[in-house]
Amino acid sequence: MEIVAYGVLADEEPLLRDAFDQVLGGKRGGKPDGGFDEGFDEGHELRCLRLFLDRDTVATAVGHEVVLSSVNDVLDAEVLGALAEGGTRMIAQRATGWNNIDLVAAERLGLTVARVSYYSPYSVAEFAWTLALAVNRRIVRAAHRTREFDFRLDGLLGRDLHGRTAGVVGTGKIGAAFARIAHGFGMRLLGWDVTRNPECLALGMEYVEREHLFAQADLVSLHVPLLPQTHHLVDARALSLMKDDAVLVNSSRGGLIDTDALLETLRHGRLAGVGLDVYEEEAGVFFLDKSLEVMTDERLARLMTFGNVLVTSHQAYFTRDAVGQIARTTMANVADHLAGRAGENTLTRAAA
Repeated sequence: MEIVAYGVLADEEPLLRDAFDQVLGGKRGGKPDGGFDEGFDEGHELRCLRLFLDRDTVATAVGHEVVLSSVNDVLDAEVLGALAEGGTRMIAQRATGWNNIDLVAAERLGLTVARVSYYSPYSVAEFAWTLALAVNRRIVRAAHRTREFDFRLDGLLGRDLHGRTAGVVGTGKIGAAFARIAHGFGMRLLGWDVTRNPECLALGMEYVEREHLFAQADLVSLHVPLLPQTHHLVDARALSLMKDDAVLVNSSRGGLIDTDALLETLRHGRLAGVGLDVYEEEAGVFFLDKSLEVMTDERLARLMTFGNVLVTSHQAYFTRDAVGQIARTTMANVADHLAGRAGENTLTRAAA
């Protein structure tokens, strides 16, 4: 059986292939260019493609029982229908979130969908802090200046974080890891979540209403999944409550922030810094080289014009530890499917 993976990054492919060999015991039939080794006639094959899966590329999945998807693939009802018609029975998402997959349509079509429910929370938490520190201390601007031998400090004034308030929106595994780092900085901790994490309470975190958190925090970091009830969680109202000199960080999902409201807030000179590793319209942009093209997304282009905004390309999870764990779990999900099992990562299951 041939398994096809979409949106595979160059640094990800060796880890994905290692996990494939370890978990499924297959031979390496796929080449980086999408071709195949001659003489391969047994076991499973893994084909890694750089392109993303959407309505324009779904024809390449015909004949593949298992598809490994990425967060920037578009798996709406139309694409899922084409996959099912082409013989696909399982979609293994190489991520925790599944907001890009129409689960209702998948279940109706009899497709098994699985995700990676857990991987190293430290990768994302540490990167969220990287963004927070970078915008607070103007690291990008400073690096650009010194590269041109401009060693002035004008405009680089930051703030101590010790003694200030960190607001953690979402206190699961990643949020808790972020909170532990904040505690190490000597920050006061405010949290908002549907449930209280005992580990965060032990750090001295005070759980408060969302509005209170936005109003009191000097640093707000988002660590909740993108669901209908969290879409545009940070809207015009939430932004109006934040301190003028607060820092906002999003390393979770782009749809948590209303980009238009954020742009308006920045246009009025509010917020000391914004660190974004995700963007609500990132599909078709992030993970791709757009340097020789005209940026047609005007909102993203406008974000880039603000000196206190740092945008990275959804790389918070991108450590060898996390990506390796994602790859191994993905292959374990495929093994469950092949054995007719439903595991803890199964979101929908094909009829037997």
